[in-house]
Amino acid sequence: MTQYSMPSTRSSYKSESAHHSSLTTTTRSSTKLSRKKNDNDQGEKFELGWRGVLAFFTLAVLALMAALDGTSLSVALPAIAKALKGTAIEAFWSGTSFLLCSTVFQPSFASLSCIFGRRPMVLVSLLMFFIGTVFCAIAKSFTFMLVGRSLQGSGGGGIIALSEVIVTDLVPLRLRGKYFGILSAMWSLGSVSGPILGGGFAEKVSWRWIFYINFPFIGIGVIFVFFFLNLRRMPGSLVEKLRRIDYIGTFLFISSMASLLIPLTWGGISYPWNSWHTIVPLVVGAAGLVLFGFYEYRFARDPIVPPMIFNNRTATVSFIGSALQGFILWCSLYYMPLYFEAVKEYNPVITGVALFPATFTVAPSAMIVGAAISRTGRYRWAIWSGWVVSTIGLGLVCLIKVNTSIHGWILLNIVPGLGLGILFPSLGYAVQAAAVPKNVPIAVAMFSFFRALGQAIGVAIGGVIFQNRMRANLLKYSSLAARASEYSQDAAGLVQVIQTMTDSGEKSDLKTAYTDSLRTVWAVNCVISGIALLLSLFHRGV
Repeated sequence: MTQYSMPSTRSSYKSESAHHSSLTTTTRSSTKLSRKKNDNDQGEKFELGWRGVLAFFTLAVLALMAALDGTSLSVALPAIAKALKGTAIEAFWSGTSFLLCSTVFQPSFASLSCIFGRRPMVLVSLLMFFIGTVFCAIAKSFTFMLVGRSLQGSGGGGIIALSEVIVTDLVPLRLRGKYFGILSAMWSLGSVSGPILGGGFAEKVSWRWIFYINFPFIGIGVIFVFFFLNLRRMPGSLVEKLRRIDYIGTFLFISSMASLLIPLTWGGISYPWNSWHTIVPLVVGAAGLVLFGFYEYRFARDPIVPPMIFNNRTATVSFIGSALQGFILWCSLYYMPLYFEAVKEYNPVITGVALFPATFTVAPSAMIVGAAISRTGRYRWAIWSGWVVSTIGLGLVCLIKVNTSIHGWILLNIVPGLGLGILFPSLGYAVQAAAVPKNVPIAVAMFSFFRALGQAIGVAIGGVIFQNRMRANLLKYSSLAARASEYSQDAAGLVQVIQTMTDSGEKSDLKTAYTDSLRTVWAVNCVISGIALLLSLFHRGV
């Protein structure tokens, strides 16, 4: 039996040595370690060891923290805006800045961890998250809040990416499906619990408790990372490590992605989609990404994103699948609550509870499928099954109407969660199986990045679809046509309008138009899932 434990044993974290052997001087020892890892991947019995178990427990706790923080603020934004005397736009940006920074910085943290080591970069991520949490907890203005949320997002991006990367260091490929399933389950638990906690704190205690609750997680994370995440140190002096950083590539990537994502989030809210404020940064960001790709391919010595990770068809299809999954998942998580708040007129806490049918199935399906993949070593069946179930489930969601009963929307929301949960471990496993060992860490980080990118784009595109359909639907009603442009601008802002209206035919028509517009968003999700199913047929492997 192979003992995977911490550096107190001679076999400490063999897989990390294998992953990084190409980045350091090749030695006889690293060759043996790489060969030993391959034996493990072929089915040799594996034991993580008690230190490894505690290390993985730490990763799971940090994943839960990042998910809670990323989702708990949304339902509390009205209370925060009132307390800080801010505008709706400022409240919007305090929620969006976390997702933007989390997405942009994930590849950078993974790349730097290959130079400075995993543990130092996890601690840096936790430090950034801690400072951001302090800023948010004591914020007296939205300026402080925005800075804090940006720091939280940057640190959270590092935590999310490095948690998945470190699993590849701890566990051989054959068994990773189970562990990625557990991480996915923790993320799902945090995502579904976040809105409930956020709404409860804002309503019963104080919205600042949304940030206070992070401190125990951070404390546990720092202690456990410091004592139990003793991965192999990267060789070389500090000067040598600093020279290896891809400064130009990092700058091009972060600036281009920021330029691309910011207008996607403010389009239709802060500025119209046809405004130069939206179009120019989109064009600049797209051009910057082209320049980034050219530089990484031709000039970068240690590229932040090695171009060769896209040479494999299975990996490329999995990256696309991850982005589409993120698109569908976040679009659903963002717009389904609006149905409950605007149409059913639930308060934030009840809305969070109402999301359970759509989200509670994600965790168990991810864990069960992850364990099955680890046992069989086969993943294509899971990818195909996941997309089939997701497509069917998203089609069922389109049946939801204004007068759908509680039992009805519960049953209709269960199926999509099952499908999306199946995809979490299966797509990640495919990316790792397709990558050469030295590129596995950055491939895993890019998989996480593409999922986050899909999440950011999903909310933006969903907003465009909603606005266009809402305007068209409102024009059908003579009593609402005059305010069609005003009402169609902001799906979230319209919730308050509907809830404050007295019961009337106009309110009923507005709810019908709102529901029909949301059904169009869900129909687009269904089509995208079907496209992803067709793309999944190009997966190689088993």
